[in-house]
Amino acid sequence: MSGLGTLIHGSKGHPLHPPLTDAAIGAYTVAAVLIVVGALGFMEDATGKGAWLALLVGLGASAASALTGLADLLTIDRDSPTFRTAAYHGLVMSAGTVLFVLAAIFQYDGFHDGRVTGAGLVFVLAGFATLAVGGWLGGTVVFVHGMRVESEPQLPTREAAKP
Repeated sequence: MSGLGTLIHGSKGHPLHPPLTDAAIGAYTVAAVLIVVGALGFMEDATGKGAWLALLVGLGASAASALTGLADLLTIDRDSPTFRTAAYHGLVMSAGTVLFVLAAIFQYDGFHDGRVTGAGLVFVLAGFATLAVGGWLGGTVVFVHGMRVESEPQLPTREAAKP
């Protein structure tokens, strides 16, 4: 791949989609931890604000992740089990993103008031559970179906790490 293809898909052995998912997962994990800590009554002012900001970072990373994931999905044979698993992964992750959007909407007042909202808490936890299922399916696409895996165990480190 070169040019636009590399920008969207990444290079051989170095797909772009997984690191973007890691950024989203990390931000959503921070949001979940902060919102739970705040709901338990600890540092609620800071956690209410921090959770909302982490949700925004997660949503931004999710948008980039969704675009690269869709681009990868469109390269898979539509009659294959890999395509079906990847499509389920995309649908579940989309549902999780909707839950995080709702969490951000309902936590917005908490950002301004320095508190954790009940709806923000519920939607973050539901989104996080959905994210776990979607991540499991995404792992299946890579580790069971072998999507974008380059198996060259004897390739020297210097060559394997090249973009």
